[in-house]
Amino acid sequence: MEKIILSVDGMKCGMCEAHVNDLARKVNGVKKVSSSHSKNQTIIISEDNINVDELIESISKDGYCASLISKEKYEKKGLLSKLFKK
Repeated sequence: MEKIILSVDGMKCGMCEAHVNDLARKVNGVKKVSSSHSKNQTIIISEDNINVDELIESISKDGYCASLISKEKYEKKGLLSKLFKK
């Protein structure tokens, strides 16, 4: 799994956040999406080796300006993962 953080300019409200989330979810491999118009960011949890350019293009073609901030490995941090740490 990967955690991808995008800068997304053009979001003005909660409806914009929902729209950006829907656009990101259309990209194959996206598991979870959260956007914040106040931070101008979208955080995406995805399968490994997702096409970040496709993500950016999907969001940008609807009038938002998206760019990559960071991409890193992501490990789910639930109760079971804490109990059974390797």
